Amino acid sequence: MFEGPSRAPARIRAVGRALPEHYADQASLTAALSEAWGEVHFNPERLEALHRAVQVSGRHLALPLAAYRDLRTFAERNDAWTTAAVDLGEIAVRDALARAGLSPTDVDHLVFVTTTGIATPSVDARLVDRLGLRRDVRRSPLFGLGCAGGAAGLSRASDLLAAVPEGVAVLLSVELCSLTLQRDDLSIPNIIASGLFGDGAAAVVLTGGARDPSGAENGPALVASASSFYPGTERVMGWDVVDSGFKVVLSARVPDVVREYVALDVDAFLAAQGLSRSEIRHWIAHTGGPKVLQAFETTLGLPEAALARSWRSLREIGNLSSASVLFVLGELLASGEPESGDFGLLLAMGPGFCSELVLLRW
Repeated sequence: MFEGPSRAPARIRAVGRALPEHYADQASLTAALSEAWGEVHFNPERLEALHRAVQVSGRHLALPLAAYRDLRTFAERNDAWTTAAVDLGEIAVRDALARAGLSPTDVDHLVFVTTTGIATPSVDARLVDRLGLRRDVRRSPLFGLGCAGGAAGLSRASDLLAAVPEGVAVLLSVELCSLTLQRDDLSIPNIIASGLFGDGAAAVVLTGGARDPSGAENGPALVASASSFYPGTERVMGWDVVDSGFKVVLSARVPDVVREYVALDVDAFLAAQGLSRSEIRHWIAHTGGPKVLQAFETTLGLPEAALARSWRSLREIGNLSSASVLFVLGELLASGEPESGDFGLLLAMGPGFCSELVLLRW
């Protein structure tokens, strides 16, 4: 029997989402890459097969497709990343605050997660004046969590609100994966990444338990969270930082790691809360790709429809790294499907290799 924590947990008030205005279907992206890589010895049929295998129909891009040809150096790509990340981040945060019925001056803490670009001042700092946040807003920029960043960001924001239970925190995730593509890398991991990852931003407004002690209508409570690091897996996923920027590390072992660890971690996490898998009504998984989603379904024994929103998000916009699980969460909240008393489990995995679990209750 679930007993819950002794203190009122933080609650999700709203999720805001933003996609770049530029969009290209997968066929157009595949053709553009075939043309770019046609300058060297390359098998276009292999590219097309790998792009079909990831089951993505198209993706939103930070820049017009033709503009990527002019980006030759890491500095040029990162400058474009910074400009686009600030613009897209502003849209996502404003959307989330409006949905929550709050203003920028209500925000006490801004948590920012990304893995696709670097900036100092960080993107969260560049948004303070633009959004009209208070001078005393506290900021926590987090880099390098990859696809796990959205779930980890929720967990860390909840931890912050435990210390300030009357406060308001905003989690912002911005990932512009298209600006990390390595044009001279013809490896299978880079080709898969070129077909799988998209661009987007998501923001989540959370309030401490003392601010909304009961309001179930405001969204689910973050009941508990857990992190798990898997030893000997540092080369499963990540970046190699090279002269030209971020070179993707993406091992074929990812689905194997999911099957080896996730069910054990989920069961132990739920048992600590007096729950079992059968009591979870809503499964919110990051869109890691077809093999990752299939591994989630198999190892957790999930029914066919359990990850339908994750599959749909993957097909429509690709894997948005840390923002992907927040997009799926936003879709669930917008559906109106959850009912009072429902449990949901949000899960994501990323470089480390590691997993992040967040238990939600409506």
